[in-house]
Amino acid sequence: MIDAIIPLAITDYLNAAWFFDWFVNNASYLFVFIFMMVESSFIPFPSEVVVPPAAYLAVQKGDMNLFLVVLVATAGALAGALVNYVLSLLIGRPIVYAFANSRFGHACLINQEKVEKAEAYFDKHGATSTFIGRLIPAVRQLISIPAGIARMNIWVFCIFTALGALVWNAILAFLGWWLAQHVSLSGLYDAVEKYNGYLTIGGLCLLALCIAYIIYNAFKTNKKGKTI
Repeated sequence: MIDAIIPLAITDYLNAAWFFDWFVNNASYLFVFIFMMVESSFIPFPSEVVVPPAAYLAVQKGDMNLFLVVLVATAGALAGALVNYVLSLLIGRPIVYAFANSRFGHACLINQEKVEKAEAYFDKHGATSTFIGRLIPAVRQLISIPAGIARMNIWVFCIFTALGALVWNAILAFLGWWLAQHVSLSGLYDAVEKYNGYLTIGGLCLLALCIAYIIYNAFKTNKKGKTI
C-alpha cells in the first residue's frame, strides 16, 4: 500500500474524486501524516481531501480520534514546511544572492543591498506572515520559501508554522465533524468540494485584507517621508 503513495500524489489533480474514495477506504494516521507532509512541501496537493474525510471517519467509525487527526495532520504539515525551509536555505538563498550580484540582476534593479533589506523586513514580520500564510490557499505551501531564504529563526518558524497549520487543520476537521452529522458517506466528496469553495473564498479575502494592510502601511510610511 505504501508503494502507491507517490503515484497517488501525482494523479490527485487528474482524478481527485478517485483519490478521495481511495483515502476514505484506506485512511489512517500514517496516511494523514504523509499526505499532509506532501501537501505542505513543494508538491501541489490539496489538504481538503485528507483532513475532512479523516475527521468524518473518526466521527462515523471511531477508528481514529478526531483530535489526533488534527495533531497528526499538523505534524505532517510542519514536516513538509521544513523541507521547503531547508531547501530554500541551502539552495534558494545562494541562487538569490548570485542573481542579485549578477549583471542581469542589476539590470532588473535588484542588488545585494535590496535583498538584505527584504530579509530584514521578513525577519521583523516573518512570524506573523508565516502564521497567516498557512491560512491562505496557494500561499500556504510557498510561505516557507522566503522564510528559508531570509534565514528566519528555525524555532520561531516551527512554532508559527505549527500554530497556523493547527488552526487550518482544526477548521478542516470541524468541517469533517459537521458533515458527519449531516451528509452520508456517498455524498461526502461533493459536500467537501462545495464547502472547500467557501473556505477558499475566505482565504482569498484574508489575503486581500493582508495586501490592503501592507499597501496602507507603505502609503502611510511614504507620506511621513520615510523609506520603506
